[in-house]
Amino acid sequence: MIARTAVLALLLATGVAAAQGLDWSADEVRAVLRHGPWPPPMRPDPSNRVSGKRDAIALGEKLFFEPRLSRDGRLLCASCHVPYRGWQDGRARALGLAEVDRNTPSVLNVRMQRWFGWDGAGDSLWAQSLRPILDAREMGASAAQAAALVRGDAEYGCRYRRSFGMAPEADDEAVLVGVAKALAAFQETLVSGRSAFDDFRDALARGDAAAAARYPRAAQRGLRLFVGKGACNACHLGPAFSNGEFHDTGVPFFIRGGVDPGRHGGIRRLQASAYNLLGRYNDDRSGAAATRTRHVALEHRNFGEFKVPGLRNAALTAPYMHNGSLATLADVVRHYSELDVERLHADGEAILKPLRLTPQDSADLVAFLESLTERESALGERQAALPCSP
Repeated sequence: MIARTAVLALLLATGVAAAQGLDWSADEVRAVLRHGPWPPPMRPDPSNRVSGKRDAIALGEKLFFEPRLSRDGRLLCASCHVPYRGWQDGRARALGLAEVDRNTPSVLNVRMQRWFGWDGAGDSLWAQSLRPILDAREMGASAAQAAALVRGDAEYGCRYRRSFGMAPEADDEAVLVGVAKALAAFQETLVSGRSAFDDFRDALARGDAAAAARYPRAAQRGLRLFVGKGACNACHLGPAFSNGEFHDTGVPFFIRGGVDPGRHGGIRRLQASAYNLLGRYNDDRSGAAATRTRHVALEHRNFGEFKVPGLRNAALTAPYMHNGSLATLADVVRHYSELDVERLHADGEAILKPLRLTPQDSADLVAFLESLTERESALGERQAALPCSP
């Protein structure tokens, strides 16, 4: 159901358009409104019993910057997810104990995702948070190492007790999962701030022509392309600008020594994981959180598909695509403008086609993407944790 303010916006669209010199249609306004409001409310993850708990958030934040979670004591989660670089690392491919095959995604707005990782091998944020700790090419640690850290550090032990209502278990793997759930609780608080686009979107929603007039004309033209001719919102949909699904975008998936199977390999790993939502570590006893995992099916077309990333703060997170192969937003726009359809799977979805953009179109689309950059950083709903001691 369209909200009352949205209905008002549709009625006033002609007036707003006149103030802008742009002929926004009611359908275009409706499409723009679907990308908000921002920020969305915090909803605790039912599969994680410490989601939203301030002691778990405090524990997770400390662990995020803890090098003792890595095998050699040098790496931390923030080595790849660097706060001042948009919570990613600026590299084409992530570098842990060794270089991996994929680009580091930002963890800003990660709580809005339904699948995690470029291939969706994680069905919860806590399961995804656990994976790099154990990965031999990333942090290369073990359940025993993570458990020993929590048991041996007084503050970690105290926060763990407050978060989970019990001392760290004797079972190393259970403590490791607790570490991952605390890390997830912290990451859920990482939300990008409002952007120029959000002000424009909200101005349309309330029919405020004067406020809408402050949005740069080039960005408006780019937005029109985004929801119109480009049909970019077929995949980059909703407040986070992602439908959360997986597609073949024509980017090569060859890697050293073979190919990256993308979603096809991700589904295989998901189904084989002891930490998926069908397993014993899921805290949602209703079973609802595991529904999507229970019904995911492996199909041949999934080979070479990768997750649609959100676009908020995209200007801060170069390079782009799953393999970091495109250096700038202009390169990304050029890729879709000159798309080689021969690279797309014959048995995949017929969504993409070359956009054949003019130089002006391309510049306008980049201007719109840049307008999704936050004006200032924001945090989700979180409270300062009380001091913790044994």
